Amino acid sequence: MRLLLVEDDLKIASFIMRGLKEAGFSVDHVADGEEGLHLALHEPYAVAIIDIMLPKLDGLRLIEVLRRQKINTPVLILSAKRSVDDRVRGLQTGGDDYLIKPFAFPELLARVQALIRRVNGSTEPTSLTFGDLSLDLLKREVHRSGKRIDLQPREFALLEYLVRNAERVVSKTMILEHIWSYQFDPQTNVVDVLVSRLRSKVDKDFPEKIIHTIRGIGYVLKAPS
Repeated sequence: MRLLLVEDDLKIASFIMRGLKEAGFSVDHVADGEEGLHLALHEPYAVAIIDIMLPKLDGLRLIEVLRRQKINTPVLILSAKRSVDDRVRGLQTGGDDYLIKPFAFPELLARVQALIRRVNGSTEPTSLTFGDLSLDLLKREVHRSGKRIDLQPREFALLEYLVRNAERVVSKTMILEHIWSYQFDPQTNVVDVLVSRLRSKVDKDFPEKIIHTIRGIGYVLKAPS
């Protein structure tokens, strides 16, 4: 699942992004309200995490514009403001939840997952299937032919990306940008290593292989012929 984080404190943003990525989410981060608004208007997100005090465009104004434009992405507001009036204003503006700084990451993660469950069936599925393969996006669990497969966070993120793009070839560059959110040296083999690890868990013990290499291009999830 893809999340948007609009936070100008780079230390807090790094802390949040690291935790969310370890939990298997893909995160787009921007540090000002104007860029956050642009992304939120043009890209689909499961949840947007928005700080109130932002440069260029404050968080509440950002949320107001989104709601006027009929963008219904669930919004978790982050703020150092603790008063009841501040929380009420944030929720009345169009926020769906409000988290006061400082906070523990497990609480933020639980609130993000709760927002995703709340909108289940409206904008973002909470499970994916491909043939005999099933992914529970909230519990981060994978089963194939009824057998549970334990995956590390990046392995799960890669499998989710492949399932969402099933039958379509995804390049190494696309995987790098999606899983790591930045460019590596194109000669790096981190994608090959990650795909190999995923294959050893998803394909190795099953007669029909679903992860295929398109030599010189990338990888594709294909149903057995």
